[in-house]
Amino acid sequence: MTDIKKLVREPIFFERNRVYRIYSGGKQYSEIFDGTDGYDDGTDNFFPEEWIASKVKAINPVYFGKRDGVSVIKGTDIFFDDLLKEHKEELLGNRKYDGLVKFLDSAIRLPFQVHPTKEFAKKNFNSEYGKTEAWLVVETRENAKLYFGFKNKITKEELFALEERSETEKNIMGNLLFGVDVKPGDVWLIKAGLIHALGAGCTVIEVQEPTDFTIQPERWCGDYHISYNEEYIGLTKETALDAINYDVYGDAAVAYAKVNPKITVNEPGYKKEELITYSDTPCFAENRHTISKGGKFTLSYAPSVWICLGGKAAIKGENYERKIKRGDYFYLPYVAEGKFSVTTDSSATLIECLPSKQIYIGRAHV
Repeated sequence: MTDIKKLVREPIFFERNRVYRIYSGGKQYSEIFDGTDGYDDGTDNFFPEEWIASKVKAINPVYFGKRDGVSVIKGTDIFFDDLLKEHKEELLGNRKYDGLVKFLDSAIRLPFQVHPTKEFAKKNFNSEYGKTEAWLVVETRENAKLYFGFKNKITKEELFALEERSETEKNIMGNLLFGVDVKPGDVWLIKAGLIHALGAGCTVIEVQEPTDFTIQPERWCGDYHISYNEEYIGLTKETALDAINYDVYGDAAVAYAKVNPKITVNEPGYKKEELITYSDTPCFAENRHTISKGGKFTLSYAPSVWICLGGKAAIKGENYERKIKRGDYFYLPYVAEGKFSVTTDSSATLIECLPSKQIYIGRAHV
């Protein structure tokens, strides 16, 4: 029987949470996860995303479970959104957990797409969140690319007509976008409104606002025909195309999205890098922690989400120790803030994903 009182006061681990999408991918997960749960056989399929510590339900044309996209606590049948509601004091305190973290692995180029700003989402979806997101490139296949912005200036009216032509000219929309070669370690920030696409051969960790709002004005994803509703998620085409920022294109769009990590701690056995900061976006933040033998750091802010991206380590606290390895991930509850540390006998890299910038009486999270 699950000891809930103990569970909500320690790092929380999850069952694997693979989510259906209309694009294929997932081959690279056999190198990231250990494969013992039966998910990964080294081939691509239509479950190319792993949603991490998720309270968000996926928006899909078909569903495969009770709450596709919502994480389940490891070894239980407890959905994470339920746990958050029932144990708010321990898991959240007076703070928000308003992010969504994913692994994405693409075998083909995704449909070119845009995500709404908060203002657009409030008006059209009655949501306080849009979908600004960030990508950390983890692995690449041959000729891997990402796409940011249109190659050239384009108007809404021109795009409206080109989307119609994409019914018979499958690649016409992808040819509009500005592609860049990428490598592991690259960091990109895709602000709401920026047209973009994940290219073939990219594995990324995505941190984003907690919605699944994706407008994709393109009729095809590989051999999959995208329905009108999937393209515009319930909006009219006229309204949906207003979500795009038409003023950022060409080289300026790439510069708009590129982020350079900043080293903030560099000591023997431990290095911390800021990947996305609250000066980049108030929506979330992301750090990379690298430790070598004898290195150690404290899990100092909660709520937060952690991914072991490489190596092996151990999480230690009072009467607690748990070994982790590449592919493991967990949620740190509010009451666990500052009470656990990570150490290694060899080397390890962990990614820390933080919620939105929040200010509280007596303390600022900045």
